[in-house]
Amino acid sequence: MTTPFAVLSVDDDFRIAGLHAGIVDATPRFRSVGTVGTVAGALSLIASEKPDLVLLDAYLPDQSGLELVRRIDADVIMITAANDSAVVRRALRHGAFSYLIKPFDPTLLRQKLGLYAAYRDAFAVPRALEQSSLDRAIAAAHTITNTAARARPATEQAVLDVLFEKELPWSAPEIAERIGVSRATAQRHLGMLAADRVVDVQLRYGATGRPEHRYSAVRDRPTG
Repeated sequence: MTTPFAVLSVDDDFRIAGLHAGIVDATPRFRSVGTVGTVAGALSLIASEKPDLVLLDAYLPDQSGLELVRRIDADVIMITAANDSAVVRRALRHGAFSYLIKPFDPTLLRQKLGLYAAYRDAFAVPRALEQSSLDRAIAAAHTITNTAARARPATEQAVLDVLFEKELPWSAPEIAERIGVSRATAQRHLGMLAADRVVDVQLRYGATGRPEHRYSAVRDRPTG
């Protein structure tokens, strides 16, 4: 079984840090390794827990979170109310994987985690990368999300989560069976996701009969 990605949540509001940790633990392939509210505390936990990913606020009481980005050997998703374009550019220039602006719908963090998993999967096997795979990974790392994205119904979000589990396309019956809904329900939500341009639709032709629709998540554009 694949080892879950370890995630540290850093926010000066312990309730917010705990909320983020709860979302992490509820997301497949991820586990929280703790919460902390200062840069000093983050450095201590990073040294002991060695997280793969840090969810990091820019506003911390002892130092700016932005200064922490380039000091640590872990990927970072900035989660902050700082929405100034210069701050966002600075965070990305220092090496942040992505940026999420507060306040936000909790489903958007799950989507960010899905993008991160896809990014890591692209580099999981020591092999030469194709340019298209590399471009998708880089695009995932530079997706910026805010609350302009609409909140998705639970079933629609479940469909999207399944699509992000692997790069190979899924059929509507496969998704329906996976999340426990009817084929018609899965088809309806896939149509909505396709209309939002967060899902690609392909036709697979067999030897006989009608072509089968196959669906895959668009990994190089925002998903929210």
